[in-house]
Amino acid sequence: MIEIACKKTKFTYNVYHITKAFFPDEEIVQKVDEKQESLVGLKLPGGSCFSLAPGDIAGEPAQDAACFHGSEEDAAQAEKRAVTRRVYCFLCEESGRELAWGTLTGVRPTKLPMQMLEEGKAREEITGFLAKEYFVTPAKAELGYEIACREKALLEKLDCRGGFSLYAGIPFCPSVCSYCSFSSSPIGVWKDRVDSYLDALVRELRAIGRMAQGRYPDTVYIGGGTPTTLEPDLLRRLLTEITENFDLSHTVEFTVEAGRPDSITEEKLAVLREFPVTRISINPQTMQQKTLDLVGRRHTVEDVCEAYAMARRMGFDNINMDLIAGLPGENAADMENTLSRIEAMQPDSLTVHSLAIKRAAKFGQEGRTMDLHSEISQMVDAAAKSAEKMGLKPYYLYRQKNIAGNFENVGYAKLDKAGIYNILIMEEKQTILAAGAGASTKVLLEKPIRTEKGKEIDLVHVENVKNITEYIDRIDEMIERKGEWLWR
Repeated sequence: MIEIACKKTKFTYNVYHITKAFFPDEEIVQKVDEKQESLVGLKLPGGSCFSLAPGDIAGEPAQDAACFHGSEEDAAQAEKRAVTRRVYCFLCEESGRELAWGTLTGVRPTKLPMQMLEEGKAREEITGFLAKEYFVTPAKAELGYEIACREKALLEKLDCRGGFSLYAGIPFCPSVCSYCSFSSSPIGVWKDRVDSYLDALVRELRAIGRMAQGRYPDTVYIGGGTPTTLEPDLLRRLLTEITENFDLSHTVEFTVEAGRPDSITEEKLAVLREFPVTRISINPQTMQQKTLDLVGRRHTVEDVCEAYAMARRMGFDNINMDLIAGLPGENAADMENTLSRIEAMQPDSLTVHSLAIKRAAKFGQEGRTMDLHSEISQMVDAAAKSAEKMGLKPYYLYRQKNIAGNFENVGYAKLDKAGIYNILIMEEKQTILAAGAGASTKVLLEKPIRTEKGKEIDLVHVENVKNITEYIDRIDEMIERKGEWLWR
C-alpha cells in the first residue's frame, strides 16, 4: 500500500495519478491535511518515504518565473507543477524508470503544443519545452508536435466558431465487453424499450435542430454503444431524422460506428448507404480469438474479416478499425500478429488505444491489475510502425485516467481520411451538440463568462443522464438544459 498526504487539495490529482502510473498494482490511500508542514508526503511499500517542504520547490524554474512575473492564479498553477515535478523525480529514482509523458496527467497532451503553434512557436521550442518543463520523452514530444500540426491544418479548413458538430448516442451493444466502462447495455436486456429510447432521442434531435436553425453541422457522429445494434428499420428512422432536421450541405464527415462485427449485416450496411454516411468503424480490438472470448466479445476473428470485406464490397471507402494494447493475457507478440492481420485488410484509419482500467469496468471491479509497461511500450511502438507501413499518419491523440503504462490513444489515418470529429472533440474548438443517454454537449460560448470562483471560461459542458430509463423519462429536462446555453 502507498500512503499520500497532501497539504492542499490542488495537489491530490496529479500526485495520485503520477504515483499510480509508476505503481499500478498498489493500493493508494490519500488524504488532505492542511495542518501538516510538508506540501506532500509519500510512503512507499518497503518503507521509502518522501517529504516536500515549501522551500524545496523554490528552485523550480516554473515556480520562480511565476513568483516574479505571474498572476496569483499563475503562481498557484506553477506551485502545483513544481510539486508534481519533485514527486515525479523521486518516483523515477525509486522505480528506476521514467514515464513516456512525464508529468502530464491530463487527457489532452497535444493542448500545449497546439497553443504554442498558435502563438507562432517553432518545432524546437515546443518539443524542448515539453521535455524540460514536463519531462516528456523526445519521442512523445515529437509525436505531440506532429499531431498538433496536423490537427491545426485540418481545423483551419472549418468554420469552427460559426458551425457545430452533432453527436447521437445509441447506448446498446450485442454484449458488454469486460474492459468497457462506457454507458452501454446489452441490447437483449432492453429489446422492449428500444423504441421508447429512439422516441426520446428523436425528440431531442428535433429540438436541437430547432435550436441550431441557420447553422450547419461540420461533422455528424453516431456512436455508442454500437449504433448497428438497431434493427434496419430503426437505423433508417434515426438517419432519416438527422437528414430531415439538419442541413448537411456543409457537412464534411458523417460517421457511424458499426463497431462490433456481430452487429453488422448486409441489410444494415445497405441502410447506411441510403444516407450521406462517409465513414464507418469496424472495431476488432484484437485479432486473437483467445482474447475475444476472454473479454466477452461474442464474435470470431473471421467475423471481423467478413464484415470488413462486405463493407468494402458495398462501397464504403473510409473504414476505421480500433485496437487495444494491453488486453489481458496478451503480449507484444500477440499485438504483432494482430497488426499483421490488420495490414492485410488495409483500413483507411487505425485507432490504437492503451487499455484503461476504470472502476466501472469489470476488470477494475474484480481488482485485476497488470504491470504492462514494457509490453505496452512494445505494442504501441509496433502499432506506430505498422501504421506507417500502411501509409497512415498520426492525426489525433488523447489519454484516459488510469491508462495502463501511462501511455496514450493515437489515431492514424490516410491524409484525406482523418476523423475530423475526433479532433474537434479533443481540441474543444467547436460546439458539439450531443443527444442520447450519457451524451455530453460542449458549448463554445461566444463571450467568456466568469464562474462563482472567479475563473473565466468559454466552454460549458451540458451532460445528459446516463441511465437509459431516466433519459427516456426526463427527456424534456435534457432538452431544456441545452436551451439555457445555446447560443450565448
